[in-house]
Amino acid sequence: MRVNGVALHVEPPTGDGELVVLVHGGWVDHTTWAALVPALAGSFAVVTYDRRGHSRSERGPGPPPRRQDEDDLAAIVEALGRGPVHLVGSSYGAAICLGLAGRRPDLVRSVVAHEPPLLSLSREPEIEVLFREVQDQLAAGDIEGGTRRFFEDVVLGPGGWELVPEPLRRAAMANAETFIDLRDDPDWAALDVGAVARFPGPIVVTRGEVSPAWLRRVALAVAERIGRPSRVIAGAGHSPHLTVPATFAAAIEESIRRGAPARAA
Repeated sequence: MRVNGVALHVEPPTGDGELVVLVHGGWVDHTTWAALVPALAGSFAVVTYDRRGHSRSERGPGPPPRRQDEDDLAAIVEALGRGPVHLVGSSYGAAICLGLAGRRPDLVRSVVAHEPPLLSLSREPEIEVLFREVQDQLAAGDIEGGTRRFFEDVVLGPGGWELVPEPLRRAAMANAETFIDLRDDPDWAALDVGAVARFPGPIVVTRGEVSPAWLRRVALAVAERIGRPSRVIAGAGHSPHLTVPATFAAAIEESIRRGAPARAA
């Protein structure tokens, strides 16, 4: 699908029902959702895609800001012609979903945002330093070392890289340049809190039971700032779609079917 001047790889919908668009995080691509799609497809039509600069999608000119990812997602929803849609995002993809909900509520029915790394809402100095060091390591050409360091020191913990399936490891290293791009976007970790708080549909910010502490803190801070509930995904870390897809799918379906309170109690 060609949108906003680039060709994006968009998978055709799987399943029937209301449309759910899954938005992947940094480093990976649409294949990260492989175990979650069939778990949702019994109830919904599910669409996955490769974000700009990832795997089978074109990069376009220059490092894209997060706002460009939001514009791409909006264009995909409009091209599918079945909006408004439910959005499910993981990590950086969760930030994209929240940003679009604030900017284009006409296109979004609901949002499930898993651990958006919105560091402007909850400062984590040690993590911010790690981000810069990994970016420098990647920019210096140490792709494998920088990628491993990010996965182990930032999101998964020691030994976590070895637990990542080989195809996802290859994709992460191939897409490492997109993590360097964050240096050129001063707003990548920001959020228009007021606009998202005014979004009329349900939003749930999820966090993994065994995720690194900083990710859980940030998720809670995001939920608090936008006045929405936060839910723990039992047994999950930063990638519940990989480790506990059935549990995550059930949480997503509950959020969609029942809705969520417009304000946290």
